[in-house]
Amino acid sequence: RSGKNARSSHTSLILVREKTQVGGLASDDDNEEGEREQPSSSLHPRLIWPFSLPTSFAAAISQFQPEPAPLSGVDSMAEAAVSGPSDAGFDEPEEFPPVDDSEMGVPPEVRAKLFDLMRRGNRAFREGRFEEAVVCYSKAQLLKPGDPVILTNRSAALCRVSRFLRSRPASASEYEPLNGPDPTTHAGLALKDAEKVMTFRRNSAKSYYLKANALILLERYEEARETLMSGLQVDPLCQALQNSLRELDSFSSSLNKKPKHGKPERTDDFECTVCFKLLYEPVTTPCGHSFCRYCLLQSMDHGNKCPMCRTVLFISPRTYPTSVTLKNIIEKNFPEEYAERKAEHENLTNLGIDIMPLFVMDVVLPFQKLSLNIFEPRYRLMVRRIMEGNHRMGMVGMDSATGSIADFACEVEISECEPLSDGRFYLEVQGRRRFRILQSWDQDGYRVAEVEWIRDIYPLEGTTEREILEQTVREAAEQTRGWIRGTNEPAIGRRPRWELVQPDAMPGPEDPERFSFWLANLVNLRPSEKLDLLRLRDTHQRISRVRNFLGAEGSGCIIQ
Repeated sequence: RSGKNARSSHTSLILVREKTQVGGLASDDDNEEGEREQPSSSLHPRLIWPFSLPTSFAAAISQFQPEPAPLSGVDSMAEAAVSGPSDAGFDEPEEFPPVDDSEMGVPPEVRAKLFDLMRRGNRAFREGRFEEAVVCYSKAQLLKPGDPVILTNRSAALCRVSRFLRSRPASASEYEPLNGPDPTTHAGLALKDAEKVMTFRRNSAKSYYLKANALILLERYEEARETLMSGLQVDPLCQALQNSLRELDSFSSSLNKKPKHGKPERTDDFECTVCFKLLYEPVTTPCGHSFCRYCLLQSMDHGNKCPMCRTVLFISPRTYPTSVTLKNIIEKNFPEEYAERKAEHENLTNLGIDIMPLFVMDVVLPFQKLSLNIFEPRYRLMVRRIMEGNHRMGMVGMDSATGSIADFACEVEISECEPLSDGRFYLEVQGRRRFRILQSWDQDGYRVAEVEWIRDIYPLEGTTEREILEQTVREAAEQTRGWIRGTNEPAIGRRPRWELVQPDAMPGPEDPERFSFWLANLVNLRPSEKLDLLRLRDTHQRISRVRNFLGAEGSGCIIQ
């Protein structure tokens, strides 16, 4: 490539195999004696660095020597990592240790060639011909796969190649274009070799040093710092690791001190046109308007049209994806206001232990099960918020005596929630605890109340009243079991109640309050009668009333 603005062309990765180039950068003496060596899995597969000219990096530098360009922050850090202060032999290639032929792990006829490749690779490394060194180390790796000495030297040479390509000025490409992998690819290969070395030399400080150098070249500074810290645990006095860590911390602190770009000004583009607040969980419609997800859901409860332009929307906001990019921009540039919007939403979904959303419909008793079809827009909104919270709400009926909502009600838990395609919800709920409404108010169209939880007041242990209560529970339980066993045929015009009740489902006498409400659910009671039972805090009196209802209906009792 040529041209005044040409960049270095080393970014192309050639995955081919030439007969004179095997496993590394091209070299003038790769084709000695016509040998053909095949790459294996131990080498990075078929990575070739073919240059348009046979000139090496060192020759390229000697032929063209422009003024060195100032290093960027990343380049200066890489320079410090690769060529900074070193420890004993860390910047020098390693030699094979003196061992017997039997300990080398290679045949005698291969040993001479292996040592020759290592000698040539180390000489090229010391003379700055790092691409030639990589070729020699790669060929040696084919002869003795997985050797830590070969991998160590090749990792160091690949780091030097990556460093040279980083610092090479763009104008050099006009005179000496290079083809081959980019600096990041070289650094990645160096990292792989360094990680293999660490599997053999876990207690060697140099292996941590090599891995940290490769990570710095890849701009993975946090991982590089962790690697250097791990190496200092192995060798706390290693000067090379200490210097590299010092340089890395200094570089990281300088990055933090760089002036930041100004944040975008808060405009209407970041506001929801329904609630006129900062967008929270933004959703962008096909017509191009953005709203808070929950605002759009609430709007579509009343009609499937865009709140802004009234375009018909054939989408389901419940499953429509959040605009991740817009959300990240808002969360990053307006963190405090976004946190306030998040807290505001959480306050609506988690009201607290004494605040209860109310579904005004009917009086429900504890442990009663029923199905609900939610279709009103206000209650759709309420159910969505409940399902993001604790799945519980209060069910309250109207008091016929006052004409307003009753002062006692029951908490129900949603055990199943099925959203329907038209926006309705099908719910399965079960009664849990009683409460008394202290005060209530409107919130987004539905009622919310401050409540006081109610439980029965039991007589003290050992008193006559407690004995009477326990005796009443035992008699009622035995009487109920007899009714269940004795009722086999339905009453005229009714479904038999006892077909739906099994004796095993009856609560034990150790919990009289639970037993009393279980017994009350066997009877078809009017709302006013249920409300009276909710208000009672005397278990004995409640059981007596329910037994009177059961005696009145006899074997024809049915579920309401």
